[in-house]
Amino acid sequence: MSTVSKPPPASRWFHEFGRAPRILGLDVARGLAILGMAGAHIGETEAFDPFDLSTWTDLVHGRSSILFAVLAGISIALMTGRSVLPDPERMPSLRLQLIGRGAVIFLIGLALEMLNTPIAVILTLYGLLYVAVIPFLRWQPWKLLIAAGILALAAPALLALLAALTLNPTGAGVSLVLYGSYPITAWLAFVFAGMALGRLRVEKLETAAITLSAGVGLMVVGYGLGLVGGVTRLGSGSAIFGGEPAAGWSSYSDALAAADPGGAVVRAIFAVEPHSGGTAEILGSGGFALSVIALCVLLSGPLRAVLLPLGALGSMPLSAYSVHVVSVALVAGPGGFFPSNAFWLATAVALLLATTLWSILFGRGPLERLVGWVASRMAAVPPGRPVITGRRVDS
Repeated sequence: MSTVSKPPPASRWFHEFGRAPRILGLDVARGLAILGMAGAHIGETEAFDPFDLSTWTDLVHGRSSILFAVLAGISIALMTGRSVLPDPERMPSLRLQLIGRGAVIFLIGLALEMLNTPIAVILTLYGLLYVAVIPFLRWQPWKLLIAAGILALAAPALLALLAALTLNPTGAGVSLVLYGSYPITAWLAFVFAGMALGRLRVEKLETAAITLSAGVGLMVVGYGLGLVGGVTRLGSGSAIFGGEPAAGWSSYSDALAAADPGGAVVRAIFAVEPHSGGTAEILGSGGFALSVIALCVLLSGPLRAVLLPLGALGSMPLSAYSVHVVSVALVAGPGGFFPSNAFWLATAVALLLATTLWSILFGRGPLERLVGWVASRMAAVPPGRPVITGRRVDS
């Protein structure tokens, strides 16, 4: 009696990885986001000049983390029903799962911040976003898109005006929610857009084509606003919203005049620089993220074999991002800074090789397993049991 031997793990992985229900294009986009954020942290880049290809690496600044945020929204939509809105009876379980995921990611982010690298670790925000979106899980895609549009168009100007009227306050909560490098009020726009895209079957070629067109249109509008406004190198979000708190003034009116509310509002509308939080940046870089995601989905079919390593990297973004931050701490030391394109290249190659090998041998990344285990325990969901039911939003 003959027995059929199983193919070796590498061969089986090559034929099975990235197949439905997993969406390879999204994993590829996550992989690009991880490599882009690594470049923003340790790469040596020159100011972007569209006519000089050697400066195009500057595109990683700001846009990579925004791509990561849009993909976070898509992931939330996929894990809570894909194109199906979760039924009300499933909401308690979903809330607990998202809270569990968010808590673990937040704590991992805090641990990475304790390494005292110059990296503005995004994971603390990423963890909070899992909790912040809970009230919106049953929103239709059109509602999510409207909310994203309102946040993109109105929030920067309103926040800038509020900052000026309150004389540019500082504090941990204010920085986190309103005016830091990753303010939740601005980044929810990216997450809402991603959730809508996930609900609209992002894996379909028709959806990807429409997304690409929309992304290019937003890039034209957003970066066009930046050109019209003539805003250059405004730097961080705090600079857009007025900088240091006013102090030492004889009266509130003098301090308010120095805060320049009108100028702050104008800067917030036309600010296009990375992490400025301006409307121009949200539209332009958000459109860039949508375009990258759409292209990855469209190309993941014909170029599947070539893109598999990027897909493996993108299938375990939490683990890869954490390893990257730890590597910076080891190379540069606490508080140190080590910009080097050679280090960036070595990081990219090492991450691609390590995650591909891990995916072949073990499947899910180690930190992804931890997050999934905690989420299941929080909601008391037995492993492997389906937890999402609901109705289609596109029927």
